[in-house]
Amino acid sequence: MGQIEWAMWANEQALAAGLIMLTGGIVAVAGQFKGWYFAAYAIAAGVFVCLLEYPRSRRQKGSTMERCGQRYMTAVLKVFGPLTRNYYVRAILHAALAVPAGFLLSTILGTVCLGIASGIYLLAAVRGEEWRPIEQKPRARPHVGDTIKQPPSNPPPRPPADARKRPPAELGGQVNPAAVEAE
Repeated sequence: MGQIEWAMWANEQALAAGLIMLTGGIVAVAGQFKGWYFAAYAIAAGVFVCLLEYPRSRRQKGSTMERCGQRYMTAVLKVFGPLTRNYYVRAILHAALAVPAGFLLSTILGTVCLGIASGIYLLAAVRGEEWRPIEQKPRARPHVGDTIKQPPSNPPPRPPADARKRPPAELGGQVNPAAVEAE
């Protein structure tokens, strides 16, 4: 049985938490809740978490399905190096981002989800996992001459393959078993 890659679970949890926090913040600002400045913070934190968590990490074994448009954010995350690659940093960052949004009812669910993601990232970091970008392997294009096949030499309908390979028994015609009389 294989090892569980906890970072993949944390990534999905944190992305969902960012979306939930963003939605709760929009609801609180639009509804003019008391303490709307916490909601404005939750909108900014939700967008930041979504941008940070959108690119998936490459799996240790097997293949990883890249998200649509992930390569653009991957380039940004690679620039920051160890700050975005280290899961200890992500765990502390998510825990710190979750605290202020916890003071408003509409963003409390996003806060709890981000706290859970922070715990999962801490577990992944303790187990030695780190973020690795998914890099596309350049596809070897087949040589054009190798892919073009010759067209068939005889027109359809063609006899079965085993009948085509048999050499003819005689050069003469076939013998008709029934007697034929000319009139």
